[in-house]
Amino acid sequence: MSTEDFNYDLPEELIAQTPLKDRSSSRLLVMDRETGSLEHRHFKDIVEYLKKGDVLVLNETKVIPARLFGEKEDTHASIELLLLKNEEEDIWECLSRPFKRLHEKTVISFGNGLLKAQVLEKKEEGLVKVKFLYHGIFMEILEKLGEMPLPPYIHEKLQEKDRYQTVYAKVRGSAAAPTAGLHFTEKLLKEIEQKGVIIAKIILHVGLGTFRPVEVEDVTKHHMHSEYYEMNEETAQILNRAKKENHQIIAVGTTSTRTLETIMHQYKEFKACKGYTDIFIYPGFKFLAIDGLITNFHLPKSTLVMLVSAFSKKEYILHAYEAAIKEKYRFFSFGDAMYIKTDSSKEKRVLENPKEYDKIITGEPR
Repeated sequence: MSTEDFNYDLPEELIAQTPLKDRSSSRLLVMDRETGSLEHRHFKDIVEYLKKGDVLVLNETKVIPARLFGEKEDTHASIELLLLKNEEEDIWECLSRPFKRLHEKTVISFGNGLLKAQVLEKKEEGLVKVKFLYHGIFMEILEKLGEMPLPPYIHEKLQEKDRYQTVYAKVRGSAAAPTAGLHFTEKLLKEIEQKGVIIAKIILHVGLGTFRPVEVEDVTKHHMHSEYYEMNEETAQILNRAKKENHQIIAVGTTSTRTLETIMHQYKEFKACKGYTDIFIYPGFKFLAIDGLITNFHLPKSTLVMLVSAFSKKEYILHAYEAAIKEKYRFFSFGDAMYIKTDSSKEKRVLENPKEYDKIITGEPR
């Protein structure tokens, strides 16, 4: 399976540079997972596709101002760090630039010494492990000195920091936003709950695994970096009940998807747990957890395009992207959304045959 198989041509003018004033007014391309048929809607119409008893799974991670600009104490050379993973109390894995300027024991100063970072270890692919040195509360200092880590394809300055957060962001730790959730407003979430849809929360702190480009020709040779996830007991019970009662589980975003599939593949049920996942989902993957996926439009040849292709078919996804380009949808983080839904015939098949779910879990042929 070649990385080039997941490539497509995107006009640069379709890369959204700024968020819309009304989050839920973005466009929504609805695709049937099994047939590839398309509908052009707006995101607030998502309510029409959700039914009483369905579970909508949100990732309540919160983006931290993870980009720091400083200088080496000895040479005053400029250094940029992107905080990715909090390994211990003050020890972080970071992406550094320029990587070659750093060595073990190098000290980097930020904000005229308000915050310092000592390099403990140089890793591969531009990664370093550093220990932060400071007086006070780390997150308060980071809020003062750090910048929101917007993707490199966004060139416009973000006027409001909160627009790169979901309205339900709660637990700090991400180096990037789970962008599928940016379309929800508090009003829309209330409408969804009033319809009888259950909202469940998980955490996956977005790190290098989500946005690192695939640089190998053979997809199967790509290595995903691990990212931290959590599921609590309440969410586990909600999801297990939904499975038992044949209600649909709709993941908001690839991060929610990866968390749910990680847990289901490991335990064969949903379970309160926490840990790190490096799950890599590409065509051929057997989905055990989700029935629907709300997602944004992703970069060519990315692991995210591979994930959505695995959930449906690569040909359907690329055709949908062609249709979105033709209709001038907005792409990537601040762009429009896509809902990949499971058609009613599969639901009917499960409901009429209680053993269907058992076959899905055990991996028996259907």
